[in-house]
Amino acid sequence: MSTIMQYILSGLAIGGIYALVALGFHIMWSSAKAVNFAHGDTLTIGALLTIMLLAAGLPLWLACLLAIAAGGVFGTLVERFAVRPFAAHSGSIGWMLATIAIGIMIESLATIETNGYSLPLPSPGVERAVRILGAGVYPQELLIPLVAVLATLGLKLIQRHTLVGRAMQAIAHDKQAASLMGINVNAVVALSFGLASLLGAAAGILIAPVVQASATMGVLLGLKGFAVAIIAGITSAPGVLVVGLLFGVIEKFVEGYISTAAREIVGFSLMILVLLIAPQGLFGKREVVKV
Repeated sequence: MSTIMQYILSGLAIGGIYALVALGFHIMWSSAKAVNFAHGDTLTIGALLTIMLLAAGLPLWLACLLAIAAGGVFGTLVERFAVRPFAAHSGSIGWMLATIAIGIMIESLATIETNGYSLPLPSPGVERAVRILGAGVYPQELLIPLVAVLATLGLKLIQRHTLVGRAMQAIAHDKQAASLMGINVNAVVALSFGLASLLGAAAGILIAPVVQASATMGVLLGLKGFAVAIIAGITSAPGVLVVGLLFGVIEKFVEGYISTAAREIVGFSLMILVLLIAPQGLFGKREVVKV
């Protein structure tokens, strides 16, 4: 029983990270029908910048806030200079190549700064493990899925009860019509990319005390977050949350009962299987194009 609970709790922790990353992809795709493929690197930016600010003498809470804000600025700049110029041309996938290139540059810069080493991020949440039904887990790991749930609920509240949220929904429905109604489409899209990167930077800060921060920490996490978004149906925020948490739990059971290598095989095989059965994702809706 304790082993099963250990896998569930550990799976919910890493699944919460997948959900936060996937939620960022959902926000970007909903507003721009494009995504930042350097999104995983926002985790690296959040984690490593927090460590650097701590080394400069800032308190943990302020270092975290500044790192998250920097992540948001990064996402906004990526949208302005790597996505918008290409997205303006119908059918162009230049934004995909541009954001991948930016991700590689971020990883290279982070490798130079860290000399290729992993760095610890101190946190009160990993000082002592707690016992839950025989399973040992850090409070930091319990915090991650809670933040993922709150982020999803917060996004839904923003979309339903704020002008910016309604503008995001209008742009997702019909960008041209939204523009004709007086909505500043470029500003809202840039804000969406910034918000997505805020979540990515926060995810990096949350997971770094558990796995340590490194130049490449966001590569696989970003790829799996994208896989979660596709499996769930990238248009559904609640679906992204549910699939992210389940994906993490499944991974931990496969890792525990089979092997770490099998974890990746099973995870991405599930993605392929789901797309074969439901191309729009488990919770996604088919997009109808009127001609």
